[in-house]
Amino acid sequence: MSAAEFDYEFVLEDEFDAISLDKKQSVDEILSGKYPAKNHARKVAHELGVDQGIIYLVGEPERRFPDSDQGPKFRQQRYFYYLSGVDYAGCTVTYDIGLDSLVLWIPYTEPKKSHWFGSTPSTAEAARLYDADQVHYISDLANYITSLPATTTVYALHADQRPPQLVQHQSFRSRSSDGPSINCSALQPAMNRAREVKDQYEIALVRRANDISSAAHRRVAQALLRMTNESQLQAVFEAYCTSRDAHSQAYPVIAGAGPHGATLHYGANNAPLKGHAAIVFDAGCEYRCYASDVTRTLPVSGSFSPRAAAVGDIVTRMQNECIAAMKPGAFFYDIHNLAGRVAVDGLLKLGVLRGTREEIIAAGTISAFFTHGLGHHVGLEVHDVVGDVPLMLSAASETVGGFTRGKRTMMTPEKLIAMNKLSAATAAEKQRTVLRAGMILTIEPGLYFNRAYLEGFFRDDPVHSKLIEWDVVERYYPVGGSRTEDCILVTEGGYENLTTAPKGQELLDAINRSKSRQ
Repeated sequence: MSAAEFDYEFVLEDEFDAISLDKKQSVDEILSGKYPAKNHARKVAHELGVDQGIIYLVGEPERRFPDSDQGPKFRQQRYFYYLSGVDYAGCTVTYDIGLDSLVLWIPYTEPKKSHWFGSTPSTAEAARLYDADQVHYISDLANYITSLPATTTVYALHADQRPPQLVQHQSFRSRSSDGPSINCSALQPAMNRAREVKDQYEIALVRRANDISSAAHRRVAQALLRMTNESQLQAVFEAYCTSRDAHSQAYPVIAGAGPHGATLHYGANNAPLKGHAAIVFDAGCEYRCYASDVTRTLPVSGSFSPRAAAVGDIVTRMQNECIAAMKPGAFFYDIHNLAGRVAVDGLLKLGVLRGTREEIIAAGTISAFFTHGLGHHVGLEVHDVVGDVPLMLSAASETVGGFTRGKRTMMTPEKLIAMNKLSAATAAEKQRTVLRAGMILTIEPGLYFNRAYLEGFFRDDPVHSKLIEWDVVERYYPVGGSRTEDCILVTEGGYENLTTAPKGQELLDAINRSKSRQ
């Protein structure tokens, strides 16, 4: 079937079953209220550890491409959104810590401009929509800033986001110490700590994003046997998300068939499916600025080849054991190491690795195949912020390469060895961020057979080359990769999986039921 003949139809009726109905109603009830910007402001002030001062955050402005009347798709500044809940351009928010007063500063839209682009809310409308104590037009912001008492400290995210009125004013009195001071170092770490643990409203947003993405993954599976190109998976997924009012993806869709699945952030998505055993499909929408992150590995023909199935079974065991280990007080790098041990056992059984389990673990050789971190925080960013320390390496271990956001940095043997040493350290020596209730993290183990990486960094290595059975690896290169990813909420009693996209036998059933309709 050619691309032109492919059927892109999708059904708009709700697909929630009776089991999920109560959760859907609960999410709807939570999201019918205002985004809790004021509570977020109080949380940030607590993390700052001060009882006076002004938090000053700038939203994303309108932008245009050079020499064009067109611009990029609007994406709100996430730190600004956390303290406002506002998702349009040209706004600022201030929070007076001492007065506990959150003020939103919004642009005024002239009637002639609203005819072309629509209007932004008036101050009265914004006061009803958003969790702010006051709403003013941004034209009044300069007077507010310049009237601040001289003893005030203004907390800005970065130097280039300082209030311009203060910067200009202070440039004329550079030799004087009077006037408000601007602190550009304390706010971002405080906001990162505040954002690590999500509140009920944020959890509902991530849950809704996962519900939409999970249903879209199901739709892709149901249409898979009629597809001929990677691009068609992307098209069906994005169309379904858009139909559910999720107009943006949390990250570019990854649809990598065969060897393309061994590239972690493959993005071409334009290769034929024919001749490949499996496709790694990593796609997640965002809903009201909150992300989801979901990956499934699908058999192109409706059933996995023996080698693709064998690799997929190992990944399934990795994920199942790691999800079961998610609970408050656990160390995430310990859970990553658990995934690595399961992978070692599985690849030894397949004959991909050779030698003893102990020497393979000690050398960190599994990082040749399990090449990234087990997961990352999910929230306003798909790879969301971390607090004062990263998930997997202590401050002392960052000398082997900063590992700040989980999956985004390559997991090298040196980093894996460093984490193994941490597992044997005392609790005080670990200096880790333990998992806490309210955190949302991905669990996304994967195994990859990337020829360039394996042969460029491991084949001639005096240690690792002896622990890899290269003749067997050659037979697995066509498989490419296998990854399964869910978003996991840490709860007081353990965990909840927010991702309901089909996997395992349910995934195979969703793919193959379509045969009867062809």
